[in-house]
Amino acid sequence: MTDARQTSASVIEVLPQHRFDEAALAAFLDRHLPEIPGPWQVGQFQGGQSNPTFLLTATDGTKLVLRKKPPGKLLPSAHMIEREYRIMRALAGSGVPVPNARLICDDQEVIGTPFYLMDHIDGRVLSDVALHGLSPAEAAATYDAMNATLATLHNVDWQAAGLGDFGKPENYIARQVDRWSKQFIAARGESDIPAMDRLMAWLPAHVPAGDETSIAHGDFRLGNLMLHPSEPRVLAVLDWELATLGHPLSDLAYNCMAYHLPAGIKQFPGLVGVDLVARGIPTEADYVAAYCRRTGRSGIPDWPYFMAFAFFRITAICQGVYARALAGNAADRRALAYGEVARAAAETGWKFISDK
Repeated sequence: MTDARQTSASVIEVLPQHRFDEAALAAFLDRHLPEIPGPWQVGQFQGGQSNPTFLLTATDGTKLVLRKKPPGKLLPSAHMIEREYRIMRALAGSGVPVPNARLICDDQEVIGTPFYLMDHIDGRVLSDVALHGLSPAEAAATYDAMNATLATLHNVDWQAAGLGDFGKPENYIARQVDRWSKQFIAARGESDIPAMDRLMAWLPAHVPAGDETSIAHGDFRLGNLMLHPSEPRVLAVLDWELATLGHPLSDLAYNCMAYHLPAGIKQFPGLVGVDLVARGIPTEADYVAAYCRRTGRSGIPDWPYFMAFAFFRITAICQGVYARALAGNAADRRALAYGEVARAAAETGWKFISDK
């Protein structure tokens, strides 16, 4: 049983494929952060599929987090650490908890790829959505804090925050369906996933009316929240790589996928089979209702569509991870398992609209 009181991701020695010139980094830090004394100890946070992330510890105990683009040839729109840095700076003081982003370096000559630095936050990152190890009261408060954080993000005036050009404010769902369909087709290889083919045909023809725009995190889930070490309070929302201007309900639906995934899956742990009442976890209906109250909604009539869209999107993402595993360049040794996760996600997504 996972103890949900345990803290954030493990720090390991820097992986061979992610090593960089630590002396060059130290010289950069001496120039730009002279108030923090070196030398620096460098470790790598374990896990992740995208941007390598490192813990830097100075001799006086100061800790910074370095997040960089991975080495090698990259897709033009992928691994956009510049966007992560920008939105965290824009959201500072907005009520959305974000790490303090210190500086960004776009000179790839320093350590091989662009990177940025932010303050390290002591806290917990909980991957067990059932929150075993917490009391029912603590679990209820944790889910409520997650819900409130998402609502706060979607209530931010993105134009006043200087994010008017952070993405296209119109037709997010239609554009995302088109983008992820192309991504899936490019990554499908020999995979035969009929449910995904049906989703790719149905979703673009049934996009709900009434477009909305907010800041969309893109990967909003429990595992991307830094919680207080002992309190059910969100200290920071992490991993903003997929953030853009988008439809707020896409974030909410993505956040609710756990209600439709079986418990015990390492890649995407879910709540199916968990006694929600005994654990203190709200039902999906109660969780959605709380979000609606916080954002001034009377309800969500097109909820099945947004859930289908969420599973469609994660299918495409998982298929991409699986394709990288087959090619031998995935960061996660468990990546081959994502092929079956992609199939299961597509089938789950289709169930939401199969009777439409």
